[in-house]
Amino acid sequence: MESRDQSDAPEPRPGTGWETVPDGSWGTVPPPPPTRPPTAGPPPPGGVLRAVAAGLLGLSGLGLGHILVGRWGRAAVSWAATAVLLLVALPADPDGVPAALVAGYLVLLVLAGADAARIARRTEFRPWSRPALAAALGLLLLGIPVAGTAAYGSARDEAVEQELLGRLEEGDELVAKAAESPFPLSEPDFRHALTLYRELAEDHAGSRAAARVPGRLKDYYAAVASPYRAKKHCEAVDPLTYLRTLRGTVDRKLLGDLAGWPDTPLAESLYGCGVSRLDGTGTDSGAEELGTLLRTFPDTPQAEQVGPAVSATIERQVAGLKGAEPCTVTDQLRRTSTLVDGLPPSSVASLAPQAAAGVRDGVYACGVDEFKDKKFADARQTLTDFADTYTQDGRRRHALDIAVAAEIAEVRPSAGKRLPGSGKPGGVRMELVVSNGAPNDVEVLYTGPVTGTVKLKACGSCARFSSEATGAAGACRANGTSYPKARLRLPAGEYHFLYKHGTGASSAVDSYASGSSVKPGYSYTSCTYVVERDPYGLDLPTLPDLLKPTSALR
Repeated sequence: MESRDQSDAPEPRPGTGWETVPDGSWGTVPPPPPTRPPTAGPPPPGGVLRAVAAGLLGLSGLGLGHILVGRWGRAAVSWAATAVLLLVALPADPDGVPAALVAGYLVLLVLAGADAARIARRTEFRPWSRPALAAALGLLLLGIPVAGTAAYGSARDEAVEQELLGRLEEGDELVAKAAESPFPLSEPDFRHALTLYRELAEDHAGSRAAARVPGRLKDYYAAVASPYRAKKHCEAVDPLTYLRTLRGTVDRKLLGDLAGWPDTPLAESLYGCGVSRLDGTGTDSGAEELGTLLRTFPDTPQAEQVGPAVSATIERQVAGLKGAEPCTVTDQLRRTSTLVDGLPPSSVASLAPQAAAGVRDGVYACGVDEFKDKKFADARQTLTDFADTYTQDGRRRHALDIAVAAEIAEVRPSAGKRLPGSGKPGGVRMELVVSNGAPNDVEVLYTGPVTGTVKLKACGSCARFSSEATGAAGACRANGTSYPKARLRLPAGEYHFLYKHGTGASSAVDSYASGSSVKPGYSYTSCTYVVERDPYGLDLPTLPDLLKPTSALR
C-alpha cells in the first residue's frame, strides 16, 4: 500500500468536501443535503393595531401606510393618483371633477388602505414608528381628504358664482349696447339680456348674481324706456309696449312694481305721438296711436284729452283753409276725418260732423285756389266733384260756374283771369240767340258777368261744309230748315265761349273757344257749323277753326 505523507494532504476545511477517510487519507465526500427553511411562526404581537394604523394612513392618499411597512413602490402609486386628481381638479371650475375620476380615486384609496393594513398585520413597523401614534396620526390625516373635499366644494361654488356673475355682466353689456340703438334694431339684444336675467333668477335663486337681478331689471326697464325719458313719444311706443308684455312672461314676483310701471308712460306716449301727427302731411295721422290709447287705456287722463285735442285740430285746420295752401290743409282734414271715423265712437262721437264739415269747406276752398293758380283742369275736377257730392250745399251753384269757367280756360286761358261772380248782376240784359247748324249735338259754355251752359241738339238736315268760306256764307241760312236754338239773356260785358261737339260728330271735329263783347242795346246771334276736312289737309283752316260760331254778331 502506498503511503502518503500527511504534510502533502490539504488542510481540511469544513464544507469544502475534503475530509479524512477511514484509512486515514484525505478524500472528497458528497456535501450534506441543504437545510430546510424554518417554518413561519405566529405574527408579531400588536398586529391589529398596526393594521388599523397602516390602513388609516393609507386612506390619506399620501402613501404613508405603505411607507410604514417599507413598501415605497406602492406608496408611489398613491402619490401618482393624488397628483393626477389634483392636476385635474385644480383650479376649481363650475363643472367640477369628472365623477368617474373621483370614483376611481376613492377605490384606489380603499385598496391602498386595505393593502397596507394587510402587510402591517404581519410586519413590524420601522423602529422609529409606534402603532398607537401611527393610528392617531392616521385618524388625524383622514381630515385631509374631508377638508380638501370641503375646500374644493367651496372653491367650486365660488367658481359657479363667478360664472353666474359673468353671465350677469354679459347681460349688463347687452343692455348698455342696446340702449345706444333704436329699439327695432336693439330688440334682439334686449331680449337676450332678459333671458340671461331670468335664468339667473329662476335657475340660480340662491346665488349672488340672482340677488342682483332685481336691481338690474330696474336698469333694464330704464334702458328700454330711454326714448320716453327723452320725450320722444313716437319712438317710445314700441319699447314701452314690449315692456308691458313682460308681465305675461316673467314671474311677477321677480318684476315687482315693474310689472305695472309701463302703463302710464305708454298712455302718455300714445297720446303725445298721436296728437303730434294730427297735422302731419304723411300717411300717418296718429289714428293708430290714439285708437290704441282709447281701446287699451280708456279711463286714463290721456284718453279723456283725445276728443278736445282732435276738435281743436279740426278748428285749426279749418282756419288754415284761408291760408296759402288750402289744398294741403284739405288733405289734412281728410286724414283727420278718417281718424275720427276709426276711433271708438263713444270717445269722439260728436266730432264726426265737425270733421265732415271741415272736409266740405276744404274741397271748395281747394277748387277755388286751384282756379286762382291757373290749374284749370284740377279746379274743374275738384269743383265738379264738390257739386256732385254736396248737392245741398249753398255754394254748389257757384262751384259749377267756376268749373265751367275753368273748362273754358283750359282752351282759352284768358277766361281764367278772374273768378266768376257768385251773385246775379243787375242792369239790362241783351239777348244772344245761339243756333246749331252742325249735324251733331253741341254744348255751349260761356263765362263773363254771368256763367252757364246750354245744349243744342243736332241739326238733322244739316251737312258739313266743304270750306270755311262756304260755311260762313251758308250756315244757319237755308230756307225751310229749323235749326235748334237757345236764347240767352246776358248782361253787357266781355264773354268767353267754348263750343263742344257731341254725338254724331266725327273724330276730326274739335272744340272751339272764342271771345266776344256784349254791349248794351244790341241783340246777338251765333251759329255753329262743321267744315269737312280735306283728306290731304290742303287749304283748310287749322283744327281750332273747324267748329266755330259765325263771326258776325248783331
